Amino acid sequence: MTHIVIIGAGECGARAAFALREKGFDGEVTLIGAELHLPYERPPLSKEGLAEAPKYVASAERYEEARIAVLTGTVVEKIDREDKAVRLADGRSINYDRLLLATGARPRAFPGASENSERIRVLRTHADALAIRPAVAPRRKVAIVGGGFIGLELAATARKLGAEVTLVEGLPRLLTRGVPEEIATVVAERHRDEGVEIICSAKIAALEDDGREARLLFADGGSLSADLVVVGIGAMPNTELAEAAGLAIDNGIAVDETLRTSDPDIYAAGDCCSFPLSHYGGRRVRLEAWRNAQDHGTLVAANLIGGAETASSVPWFWSDQYDMTLQIAGLADGAVVTVRRDMEAGAFILFHLDGEGRLIAASGIGPGNAVARDIRLAEKLIAAGSRPDPHVLASPDTKLKKLLAA
Repeated sequence: MTHIVIIGAGECGARAAFALREKGFDGEVTLIGAELHLPYERPPLSKEGLAEAPKYVASAERYEEARIAVLTGTVVEKIDREDKAVRLADGRSINYDRLLLATGARPRAFPGASENSERIRVLRTHADALAIRPAVAPRRKVAIVGGGFIGLELAATARKLGAEVTLVEGLPRLLTRGVPEEIATVVAERHRDEGVEIICSAKIAALEDDGREARLLFADGGSLSADLVVVGIGAMPNTELAEAAGLAIDNGIAVDETLRTSDPDIYAAGDCCSFPLSHYGGRRVRLEAWRNAQDHGTLVAANLIGGAETASSVPWFWSDQYDMTLQIAGLADGAVVTVRRDMEAGAFILFHLDGEGRLIAASGIGPGNAVARDIRLAEKLIAAGSRPDPHVLASPDTKLKKLLAA
């Protein structure tokens, strides 16, 4: 094997490229990205003042030292599986021995909204953040459609920068995807305390831009005007190249537990793929998370060069809003019992157990790093298949480290 090509120059693709070198691969490594920037971290885009400068995964010098060829501003048009080649939009062709698809995901568009509007935006790339930044300022009105992590983080950032913020969610509460209602309620209260207007169970009929302002038109006949509308209603995996190449698709590019696609010489990792997760009975999942992108990058590098490591990391998510940090380890859907552990400074953790008493998830919220240590220990308990006594978990006097040792 002499050449490994990676399509997708994000966190996962960059991590995989460096991990190949760390694991001793001495052949060619080519990393291809459509954006003009070197790979950068996406979480800061909705935080830290909308990331006025990208937070790069690594410097140009590090790629050069690692002998990783990075092609930025390069669009892949086709994967030719028969010739084992990647066809580029500029007419070039790059042959591969093994191929990694780390194509990520893109924001879900609001039906009927203009894709070229200056006042109706999404947030996924550094260019998106730069376009949004001027409107997030004192006395400017910002409307956010979608009450998930991206929408809420952006709301917190916009309030810090002095903008008037209205957050509109179509469902009855915020954070319906994977976050317990008890924690979502705390998040909503904090946003309201910071001056964010939250409208739930809202049915939006249309989004309009008249050249002066953007408007949300509601199904009940009402409307809301803003200087900027940011749509954050989820993401779609970028599977077009894989589909056109005839690879199996199932809520993303379908891979096995080693991240191999239906073609033995092509792997997929990160946001773009769905994979079976051993801790949850082989249930197929697709995770849009920074940690998962990193874990997949390291794991797939080993398998690209002949390994057979399996995806077994416990899912982990986090979100920073104001001085609060929300952390979740595991997947709570399927929980039969949930117990609460109260901690100092108003922080608390919810432990979720299935019908057999197995700990399957832990969800926590509090100021700063108040829940970080215990969530990390809970993550290890989940990985170990632990069945702790719910009453013991609920007691703030119980040291999770002792449970893990037991």
